[in-house]
Amino acid sequence: MKKYIAVVGNVGVGKTSLVEFLTKRYGLKPFYEPNDTNPYLADFYKDMRSWAFQSQIYFLTHKFRLHRELERYPGTVIQDRTIYEDAEIFAKNLHRSRYINKRDYATYRELYETILRDLTPPDVMIFLRCSVPTMRKRIRQRGRDMEKAIPASYLKRLDKLYEEWFGSYDLSPTIEIESDRIDYLTDLVDRLDLFKTIEKYL
Repeated sequence: MKKYIAVVGNVGVGKTSLVEFLTKRYGLKPFYEPNDTNPYLADFYKDMRSWAFQSQIYFLTHKFRLHRELERYPGTVIQDRTIYEDAEIFAKNLHRSRYINKRDYATYRELYETILRDLTPPDVMIFLRCSVPTMRKRIRQRGRDMEKAIPASYLKRLDKLYEEWFGSYDLSPTIEIESDRIDYLTDLVDRLDLFKTIEKYL
């Protein structure tokens, strides 16, 4: 019986590492967010106020397409960052930071809420959280050019939004992992504990 596992969390909390790890362990089909294909991204980083709305509409459209693909896939899938985060974290942060104006944000939310009614939610959502210093260390280690200049204040704002959203999320069962204190890549005890928790949903 196929399942849909979602892995969510802030930048640098270890989502991709966990997705890759579980993909190999259980033979899952991974789905990743379409960062590299966004034609607005370079413009957005140069001038956020002018390009935030267009960039978020692109992400929402392509994440919806991705969600449809994983719904059609015949086996169990695992997703690295969901459509829910696009709207509840990143677009909301841009609106609160006044990069997306009230009118455009209302249009975005109407589109998102229309899409939401037609989505199959995950069978289980795994939420990773860790401290901002750990996030910044991991971001530096992986060396992605566009992430190198992310300030701690931005990560803290996203963290607050993640906690707000996840605190009221009720579409599926959830697993919370403090990724500061867990080393599922190398520590056998952590791995066995993680397997036991996740296998209840597989």
